[in-house]
Amino acid sequence: MEVFQVVTLLALGFVLGLKHALDADHVVAVSTIVSQVKSIKKSSLFGAIWGVGHTTTLLLVGLLILILKIAIPDKVASSFEFIVGIVLVVLGIDVLRKVIRDKIHFHKHQHGEVVHTHLHSHRKSFLHSHVHKSFLVGVVHGLAGSAALMLLVLTTIKSVFLGALYILIFGVGSILGMLVIGGIISLPFLFTAKSDRVNSTVKILAGTISILLGITIMYKIGFLGGLFV
Repeated sequence: MEVFQVVTLLALGFVLGLKHALDADHVVAVSTIVSQVKSIKKSSLFGAIWGVGHTTTLLLVGLLILILKIAIPDKVASSFEFIVGIVLVVLGIDVLRKVIRDKIHFHKHQHGEVVHTHLHSHRKSFLHSHVHKSFLVGVVHGLAGSAALMLLVLTTIKSVFLGALYILIFGVGSILGMLVIGGIISLPFLFTAKSDRVNSTVKILAGTISILLGITIMYKIGFLGGLFV
């Protein structure tokens, strides 16, 4: 390949990585994770960590395929996508479970003759677990996206080094994309943080969307796509 072609290919990989971060299942998955976080900075971090997990899988699978010159069977690729559907359902249920089980209860506070009743939660947020969750969810999504990416790489790039570099550039694009998206997605949760009722409603909406999207993916891959036929 000429230098211009290599630069163009790598630039395309970066742009595709940014675009890849916008996939609906990625956005919804990250929204369920950042729904428990009350910081744009930390939400962006979790988005980026998702991207790191995603890139790690792509790179490992990509190197294996590039070196051994093999392709991922359609059934295996479909199985990975089906697993993404399962993960989305689990993430959605987890959000709903936390809203319900978050030791939410009523407190009464009196200011003069005015009595205010509002919701409180005493459950602490475990940021360390969110880091692990973000990375693992990214890993699963990386498996699901590896087949399509590898098909592009194998049909375009013959060099193992250049192929690995392309995947890394693609990964950097997806990491930066999810860094921005993680921060943006956190805004509805942050803006409603002062109202426990509204905040809980937004979380329930995020969890419900995740469940519905997960079920849709499983149905599409498992039955319409012929995985179980």
